[in-house]
Amino acid sequence: MSFQAYLDTIERKTGKTPAELLAEAGARGYDAATKAGVVLQWLKDDYDLGRGHGMALFHVLKNGTTISDKHVGGTGAHRDDSTTLRVDGLANR
Repeated sequence: MSFQAYLDTIERKTGKTPAELLAEAGARGYDAATKAGVVLQWLKDDYDLGRGHGMALFHVLKNGTTISDKHVGGTGAHRDDSTTLRVDGLANR
């Protein structure tokens, strides 16, 4: 599954865009300095998200929407189309 696919699945599972979840995390006081386990527990408790999906969202919380170009292009299920992840929701594409 590509990085973007993880974020898209989070939206399908929760009914919230990644941007909305990131805003909710910020309202809870979570930021780049917050430990992953804290964010993962919140996502599990409130949204029943597993570790893989939680870590994808945590990565964006910690590092922003840019990913390494080593994940872009080529072939295979784990490749993304761009180094910029979309967090604005499926309806905006």
